[in-house]
Amino acid sequence: MINSETGKERVDILGFHVDPISMEETLLWIRQKAKENQFHLLITADASGIVQAQEDPALADLYRKASVVTPDGAGILWAANRFRTPITHRVSGVDLVERLCAISVSEGLSIYFLGAAPGVAETAKTRLEQKYPGCRIVGVRDGYFNGRSDEDVAKEIGAVAPDILLVAMGIPRQEKFLWATKELTKAKIGIGVGGSFDVHSGQVKRAPKVMQALKLEWAWRLLLNPKKIAKVRLLPVFARRVLSSKR
Repeated sequence: MINSETGKERVDILGFHVDPISMEETLLWIRQKAKENQFHLLITADASGIVQAQEDPALADLYRKASVVTPDGAGILWAANRFRTPITHRVSGVDLVERLCAISVSEGLSIYFLGAAPGVAETAKTRLEQKYPGCRIVGVRDGYFNGRSDEDVAKEIGAVAPDILLVAMGIPRQEKFLWATKELTKAKIGIGVGGSFDVHSGQVKRAPKVMQALKLEWAWRLLLNPKKIAKVRLLPVFARRVLSSKR
């Protein structure tokens, strides 16, 4: 199946389509869509997200509605290779946040940070603005609010109508928030970015380059935060399902 948004053949991973695009291609697509007057959902797919989508019909529906689903995680690349439809690039939420801040300087794109614990998004904003002077982060808000307040928060965001809304509230909360409030936030592009603000704020250190190269970022995250065990437990589930797939 060819994605009309990217012009590329999509890769099927356990019933969900992933777009085999690079970071540069993703950024180009975002630049183009930021000029349109409609909402686009971009999902960064990793192994745990695919497993959750298999078990959550609402999340599965969002995977199908998303304009672009990027390959975020070594598990996705491994599965694609096993299915003989190789994907050569990763487009992770952490990297995407930084690259978007960098191009916002020259492209004039406005970005809003929503999510993480109180103070984290603000610190991430400060650090990224120091790294990329002129970066256009037009608003921040933590993710600790009751679900009944979603509309109120979305209206606050809509007051500045960002080109790009980055939400760090975990899967599937962030994707469901983005889709349910898209008319109120007035964002052009919505992206769930998981723990990206924790990394960019300095609260969490990213895995050393050697661990990234060995595809062991999941082990590093678990070492730093044992609470991530629930997510890590989904990795062997994903592996078993890929290995037992009839493809």
